[in-house]
Amino acid sequence: MADWQTAERRLLRDKILRPLIKRVGPCTMEHIPREPYEALIRAISHQQVHARAAEAILGRFIALYPHDSFPPPRFVLDLPPEALRGCGFSGSKTAAIRDIAEKTVGGLVPSLDEAAAIDDATLIQRLVAIRGVGQWTVEMVLMFTLGRTDILPVDDFGVRDGWKLLTGAEQQLRPKELAAIGEAWKPWRSVAAWYLWRASEEGKKAKTAA
Repeated sequence: MADWQTAERRLLRDKILRPLIKRVGPCTMEHIPREPYEALIRAISHQQVHARAAEAILGRFIALYPHDSFPPPRFVLDLPPEALRGCGFSGSKTAAIRDIAEKTVGGLVPSLDEAAAIDDATLIQRLVAIRGVGQWTVEMVLMFTLGRTDILPVDDFGVRDGWKLLTGAEQQLRPKELAAIGEAWKPWRSVAAWYLWRASEEGKKAKTAA
């Protein structure tokens, strides 16, 4: 379990993050250990759809497998693409899920135990070779499945929006610019990202209340 108190003490040194951290309170970010294969399929399922709709599609997908576990890769590869489409997956997501299954069988997608021994940059480089899987998707797996504490997803709208709101800037920073600022938050950039998401949420609530 990550030492969030140590992370918060480190991030409180940042004069821009400090007021936000004091407002929000302790970091409550959690991760759910899953096989990367499953985590990637879940991430693909949630791309560009509402969370509730994604969970319904996932529920239909899981129900295809007659046993009480997540459908394994060989089972998925034996399914006709129409079965995945029938769950509600688009054509591109169906192709991505099949590629995740194929790359898992082939060994490109590591097991949870194997992933624990692979550094962040290597995992990102390795997994973005999968169809439909970009760096942001892998970063979410690193943070919320593998529990990595030093990930700053600079392509994430909410992360950049949070920094924009905290600094009162007119527009969001470019990803490279925010990445440079984030160097000061090592080795707790995942926690900094969590707080920046909270800042973005504050901004949305303020707009709704206005």
